[in-house]
Amino acid sequence: MTKYKVGILAYGSLIDNPGKEIEPLIIDRINCKTPFKVEFARTSSSRGGAPTLIPYKTGNEVNAVILVLENSTDLAQAKSILWRRERHKFDGKEYVDIVSPTLNQVVVLSVKDFEDVETVIYTSIGKNIEGEVNAEKLSQLAIASILSDAGDEKKDGIRYLLDAKNNSIVTGLSPQYEQLILNSTEAETLEEAIEKLDLQRTKNT
Repeated sequence: MTKYKVGILAYGSLIDNPGKEIEPLIIDRINCKTPFKVEFARTSSSRGGAPTLIPYKTGNEVNAVILVLENSTDLAQAKSILWRRERHKFDGKEYVDIVSPTLNQVVVLSVKDFEDVETVIYTSIGKNIEGEVNAEKLSQLAIASILSDAGDEKKDGIRYLLDAKNNSIVTGLSPQYEQLILNSTEAETLEEAIEKLDLQRTKNT
């Protein structure tokens, strides 16, 4: 018998920043592994083109957190608040199941009876990095993002990677991805790389 009714599977920025609609409904957090593979395989326009984590066939099953919602939360409501958070649009619109999503449509999927939760939902969106996804490409995208306005807003790819690392999320590419950033910036840590690139961005403006 499952203990909880509805949970949201967080494996990226959702762990630390659930958003204003989800946060008040969280009654528990369950550490787990994703039941699917994840990789930095999509760039985000809201993060200056930074690589972000999505379900991806050649990634790794990674550490994640189930954000357990109040038992009074129905599944349709949970899908809608998650969908709105992932779109960064708190416009009150309701999520409608999508049969044949386009590359840029956020889809809400679910797994049943997972880690003491009756239904666990998560978002999926398509890969939009052209060609092969590799560490060199990811490092270039992340560095470009921190030198853009996203760096000013602290929403760049290197901070996103650091947050993932701090949550013990390790993908197939993330160790090499991190090392290439350190090599490019002649830094010992991601924190040092951020400091150096923030300074470079400030000088460039």
